Amino acid sequence: MRHFTYRTLSELEQETKKLGTGHVFFEQNPETVRQVLARPVQVGSFQVGNSIAIHPMEGCDGTLGGSPDELTIRRYERFGRGGSKLIWFEATAVREEGRANPRQLWIHEGSLKDIASLLDRTLEVHKEEFGNADDVLAPLQLTHSGRYSVPKRIIAYHNPYVDQKFQVPPDYPVITDDELERLEDDYVEAAILAWRAGFKAIDLKVTHGYLLAELLGAKQRPGRYGGSLENRTRFIKNVLGKIKGVMGKQMILCMRLAAFEGVPYVRDAATGVGVPIPFTTPYPHGFGVSETDPFLEDLTEVKTAIGWFKEWGIELLNVSLGCPYFNPHIGRPFEKPDDGNYEQPEHPLLGVDRHFRIAGELQRAHPDLPMVGTGYSWLQIYAANAAAHNVASGGIKFFGAGRNALAYPEFARDVLAKGVMEEKRVCRTVTFCTYLMRQKHNELGQFPTGCPPYDKEVYGQIIKDARASKPR
Repeated sequence: MRHFTYRTLSELEQETKKLGTGHVFFEQNPETVRQVLARPVQVGSFQVGNSIAIHPMEGCDGTLGGSPDELTIRRYERFGRGGSKLIWFEATAVREEGRANPRQLWIHEGSLKDIASLLDRTLEVHKEEFGNADDVLAPLQLTHSGRYSVPKRIIAYHNPYVDQKFQVPPDYPVITDDELERLEDDYVEAAILAWRAGFKAIDLKVTHGYLLAELLGAKQRPGRYGGSLENRTRFIKNVLGKIKGVMGKQMILCMRLAAFEGVPYVRDAATGVGVPIPFTTPYPHGFGVSETDPFLEDLTEVKTAIGWFKEWGIELLNVSLGCPYFNPHIGRPFEKPDDGNYEQPEHPLLGVDRHFRIAGELQRAHPDLPMVGTGYSWLQIYAANAAAHNVASGGIKFFGAGRNALAYPEFARDVLAKGVMEEKRVCRTVTFCTYLMRQKHNELGQFPTGCPPYDKEVYGQIIKDARASKPR
């Protein structure tokens, strides 16, 4: 179903009133949009040159050995020339077994030189375009894909509803406390390698249902890493402490955090619409989820945990929601689902409102910790108007773009020059990028992902090949 039919910002504002989305507002004046988003942001001791970020967007286009490949380099060159001053490098595995696909980046001695070259090239082209790259912050996101690792799932605990969706038997082994303790050292080693590669910042990926995010929701896990909030944050505390113990304050520590997980959804066979897997309450699963009504957030633990993360050294937080594997409409409000997935179970503006509501509440609860906002792409040409309002009102520090950066990598340049984006360039959230990400029928085990509608030169043929190779 098509939702975005608004010809003017006024029409979109009328829709927000009709739907009662009380956290979605817009700055009307393009000059004010430009000025607000051009503001520098202080992150620890580093001043980021403007208030626009590119989220960590995986291309699934690295080599089998974990290095960036031709399309990876091309993507980051486009990001580097785009004008954003916070360029968040994509999920990079700390272990080979923790990769979500066989072409995910993986940092180790064998890939270190190539990853360093990718960072150098990104900053080089930014300097070519803008005369200076000293105010660009580029965190490298470190990850272990946990339940979504290939070829073997590694789960933190048994959420029966997530298990049901992915047909995980109840006796499937859970990663042990001793294995987690050893994994902590892999994160520390990856951070050291990132420093050697030239990165001034690293990010712990605690979102999208991956291992660290699943640990935060492991209320029913026994042992040192489950149960109480103190135990569920133990892995993060230990990793941050060990990194600081080795590196002191040389590295800026960041985190992308899923502040609300939600419940798993499936596609209704009759209607095609997403419906939640039937559940009972209390619902003792996930992070930021109300146990009495898991469709709603409960940010009590989230706010407490963020306070601890600050004490442990986190200086920049990227606020995320949901899990793309089992409720993609939560994290990425969309117009059209990827092939075979469910249609939106709610108006996408309600999803945008959820993003703004939760991120705004967290940013105001911790005003001294700069946060990056998510959920803007569905607003298309009006995303910058909403972002300027949120930044100006104290609801967030950075306007973050993900899918739109794949479709329109120069969006920041246009916003900073004119206060508006080009209507013919913005992402339409029709999810072709996600479709490609889910296609595995490739000689390398994974098709690369990008934006076929707006980057046809490369991805037009790739999506044709993916569709042709898909088993019937």
